[in-house]
Amino acid sequence: MMMTGAPRRETPEVRDFRFDLTDVPKYWHGGRRSVTLFFDNLSVFFPAGERFFLASVKAFRNQVPDEPLKREVDAFCAQEGHHSREHVRYNQMLVRNGYPVVAMEQRVERILRRVTKHAPRRRQLAVTCALEHFTALLATLVLRGPRMLENADSRMAELWRWHAAEENEHKAVAFDVYRAIGSPWLERCLIMLLTTVIFSAKILEHQVRLMHSEKILFSVREWFGLVRFLFIQPGGMLGLIGPYLSYYRPGFHPWEHDTSELLQRWKAGLTALPARSK
Repeated sequence: MMMTGAPRRETPEVRDFRFDLTDVPKYWHGGRRSVTLFFDNLSVFFPAGERFFLASVKAFRNQVPDEPLKREVDAFCAQEGHHSREHVRYNQMLVRNGYPVVAMEQRVERILRRVTKHAPRRRQLAVTCALEHFTALLATLVLRGPRMLENADSRMAELWRWHAAEENEHKAVAFDVYRAIGSPWLERCLIMLLTTVIFSAKILEHQVRLMHSEKILFSVREWFGLVRFLFIQPGGMLGLIGPYLSYYRPGFHPWEHDTSELLQRWKAGLTALPARSK
């Protein structure tokens, strides 16, 4: 949904949720191997990625002129810290399942170390803005309806919905910090283009490695099932093309894509969810 007028925003709320992943089925997404592996694929990025996000945003906290945004930065950091912790545990589960996750995480960390070493801090923040846009868009699919997690293990569905909700709550924090310190439009667009190429290539690489490990790399059935799930069925990723491209518009703001109703729906359902440890 596109907004008109001043962007509406949700205030990030810190929730220290911990998820019991004991005895989660290996093919937890309704027995579908390639689809399960796609979600597992994304999890591999999060521990290193979220540490990078934290560092890039915190580097400019003291340059933020207004207190409300500083409080949002603090909430953003707390949320991302909790996400990283839970995905570390998630990825440990994948290691126990026999996947080459440690090597995959190390490759992600090497890329982010190069960015940290060679890119100026403002550009590191621009990379964070680009990746936050990606995660918020993907998270919207998870929140929009039951299809993305239909027949999934309830614990994994709850974890992914929690993560998706909080990614949408704080989707504008890094962007607003970047805007506060000066955000050249051309720089933002070029970094988004470069990030899109690298991130997309890494997602494909991860999917290939995981499916090879599972011995289904050359399964036409599995690849078709994944493509159908992601792109052909209603409510899939093709609907994200317009929101993705809007990032390149000079006056773009993340809350143009108003997900507040989705967030309120998720929050309303929290009381109905099984108890989780905190």
